[in-house]
Formats: sequence, C-alpha cells, structure tokens
Amino acid sequence: MSAPERIPPRGGVTPPGEPSAPDEPSPPGEPTAPDDSAALELLAHGELTVRGRIREASNAVLYCSVALDGQRGTCVYKPVAGERPLWDFPDGTLARREVAAYEVSRATGWDLVPPTVLRDGPYGEGMCQLWVEADDGVELLALVEGEEPGPGWKAVGFAEVGGGRTALLVHADDPRLRRLAVLDAVINNADRKGGHLLPTVDGGLYAIDHGTTFNAEDRLRTLLWGWATEPLTEEARGVLRTVAAELGEGLPLAARLARLITSAELDALRARVADLLRTGRHPEPGGQWPAIPWPPV
Repeated sequence: MSAPERIPPRGGVTPPGEPSAPDEPSPPGEPTAPDDSAALELLAHGELTVRGRIREASNAVLYCSVALDGQRGTCVYKPVAGERPLWDFPDGTLARREVAAYEVSRATGWDLVPPTVLRDGPYGEGMCQLWVEADDGVELLALVEGEEPGPGWKAVGFAEVGGGRTALLVHADDPRLRRLAVLDAVINNADRKGGHLLPTVDGGLYAIDHGTTFNAEDRLRTLLWGWATEPLTEEARGVLRTVAAELGEGLPLAARLARLITSAELDALRARVADLLRTGRHPEPGGQWPAIPWPPV
C-alpha cells in the first residue's frame, strides 16, 4: 500500500530544531501574489527561506517564506530528497506529479489547486506551492446517525466510530466539491482525504497533496464518491472537452505534462478524459483497489 501524506490542517508548523507543540499558533501570514502568473514567478524565482516543518507529514513538507523584487509570500516546499518511497510510484516523482496536477487544474479553468512549480530549493529540487489559509468554519465532511445523508449532503459509506457503532460518512452536496471529484477522476488521485480540502473565506475551494496521482493503472481513492454513476454536469462535460483538446500531441499542456509524467501516464490521462466523455457519468469504485483512503482525514 502507498504511504499517503497525512497533512494536518494548515497552520501547524514547528520551527526548525524545536519540538512539536500541539497548540502552537500558525505563523503570521504574509501577502501572497495577486494572480497565478505573479504567484508562479514568485514561487519559481523567489528566495526561499525555510520557517518550519509541517508536523505529522510522512514526507518532508517545509513551510517557507519567499521573496522576489519586493513581492513576498508564503509557500510549501516539498524536496524530492524528503519523499518516502512508494511501491506503486517510481521513486522521486511525487513533486512532479504535484506540479502536473496543478497544470491540469489550471487547464480546467476551475483553479482548484494552488499555484505550484518545480524548482531548486535549500534541499534540492522539489515542488513549491503557494500557501492557502483555510476557513475552518466551513464543514464539508461529517459523520451522521441513520442511513440517509439528509438535505444538502451526499452519502459516502458507513464508518466504524468505536464501541461497535457505525455512522454514515457524508460530504457536502457542493458544486465546488463536484468539480473536484471530476478533477480527481481525471488525474487518478489515489489519496483524496478530508484534510486536503481548503475552503477559503471568500467562498473558494483549494485542494492540496497530489503526489499520488497520474498512475497509469486505476488508483482512484477518494471521499467524494457521493456523485458516483450520476451524470456529469454540462459544465463538466464542456471542461473535459477543452482538456481533451489541450492534451493533443505537441500542444503546450501536453508538452508541459510530458516533462512531469511518463508517456504511458500521459496516454492513460488522455484515456481517462475520453472515457469520462464517453460515459458522461461520474466514475464508481472499480472494486480492485480500496475506494476510500485511510485514514480518511
């Protein structure tokens, strides 16, 4: 089994050389770049300064400040040297998969993944991603009593909650999550957990931790199964047609992805997009791979 990253809610960082403190407050935020192009320039060419390490991550995840020509921001830096080997992904490829997920997200126009680049840093090559502050007051996942999810929620499945009891795991019937479910199906995300969802105070939604994506074999594991087998929205079908066109041989998106994932993985990506357009429906669990990641948060 893979060793997915167990990222806590954003804000828990430990200064280098100091022990973890469970109640340590988040470092003060710094202004971030105003748009993707400026953010990408800042992330790719700014001076990285490591401020701390994210606690409880199975791979090295470093909280950094970044500065370039008076522009300042905060970001996550994941050096390739800190990646834990996985049985089902080639060693040293997780950072590139994170960047590939951003490229596909940007192509959809949904911008569900924060700006992400591949660059050299203090510990060698790694992925660098703009930091996003989450709104902890937004509830997207819940455990409920009974067998029905209730209005505004979609059922995922039953979970043991201790003492021989079970509860129904549900996620919000939210169009932002539905878009993300489509993106995850496209990139073949093997680890979509609740802790990877970052709703923002302005009503947006970002998703993080995409190192276990783009496997050439079916590896989709997610908490967002609530729309399984339902027809895709017309918006999603239009987006998929756009992505399919941009994945054509020699086109810029395909060329960028070819530098990040293998040719077999790129062909599998094209096939997944084509299959979603052919069926016109959200996928369902295949049965040959655990459908829900563990732990779910």
